[in-house]
Amino acid sequence: MHQSFTPTGIVFDKLFLEHDTGLYHPERKERLLSIGEGLQPYPHRSELLRLNTRAASIEELATIHSPAYIERIKRTAGAPTSQLDPDTVAGARSYSVALHAVGGSLVLLEALFNGQIQNGFAFVRPPGHHAEFDRAMGFCLFNNVAIMAAWAIQKYRIERVLVVDFDVHHGNGTQKAFYGRRDVLYVSTHQFPLYPGTGDFDEIGEGQGRGFTVNFPLPAGTEDHTFNLVYERIVSSIAVSYKPELILVSAGYDAYSEDPLAGLEVSDRGFAGLTRTLLQLAEKCCDGRILFVLEGGYHLEGLRRCVLASLDELVGQAHGEFHWKSTPLFERILSQARSTFKTHWQF
Repeated sequence: MHQSFTPTGIVFDKLFLEHDTGLYHPERKERLLSIGEGLQPYPHRSELLRLNTRAASIEELATIHSPAYIERIKRTAGAPTSQLDPDTVAGARSYSVALHAVGGSLVLLEALFNGQIQNGFAFVRPPGHHAEFDRAMGFCLFNNVAIMAAWAIQKYRIERVLVVDFDVHHGNGTQKAFYGRRDVLYVSTHQFPLYPGTGDFDEIGEGQGRGFTVNFPLPAGTEDHTFNLVYERIVSSIAVSYKPELILVSAGYDAYSEDPLAGLEVSDRGFAGLTRTLLQLAEKCCDGRILFVLEGGYHLEGLRRCVLASLDELVGQAHGEFHWKSTPLFERILSQARSTFKTHWQF
């Protein structure tokens, strides 16, 4: 139940506009400006606690990234443009901004564990879930959510973190970071096939981590009902069995029906339903401890609407009930998931 005296934390800072990717790049500052336009007149602003960002330390970055890679990104500072891979650009201020994207996410984590907030959303850029140990990828420099998970385990002695990634692109960097570990359960829904080409059902982890990577590759055209039932009927059951002490969400809104980079058909209502399911899961498993961190979403108006739909749920301003109906596609996904995960999870 929402308690108005414990607010929802947000991190939103003009500094994040200074990551310059160039005029026609999809991951541009207008994304955050659009979200900001939605936050200004937001009717539940009294329920939000805005937190100040900070720069992440090298120690915090090194929980996920190699020292040589961190140094490589540091060397881009001050240079007009550094092309890190075909899709990924660093401008003169990008290193500093990326440090604050990680740091802002960690500020949210600190506020959660000191009881200052009940949940939260970090509106940061650049995004993070494609960034690997020693490689920038897919618009991402440092892996914000992976660092949060690793830091929560190291600093707060958390033994089980659930990372949910609903970006339309598979979070290869986050998956790879924890592929051999069981203290992080990584769950992803994403369009497949699509960039970066990873995230098929049979990628389930290795060694100690076998069974602790759970992927749901979705075909183009997947809509609200199928998308939500995957979370309501399958992900929730797996998560309850896992008993996470913290839920972190890579919140990409490019599964939105009009997003230019992909072909799923999720609406703002669909994202509201998903957020509610994740909140209920957090209440059931870990005293409501859940944090969202922005990943993708490239249709500016759609991004704003979908983010605000999630925020309404986070602050306890739910709109109506959701009744998701089974579809032939969902039944196929359920059958495939049962076959793939049967030795690890029952649902």
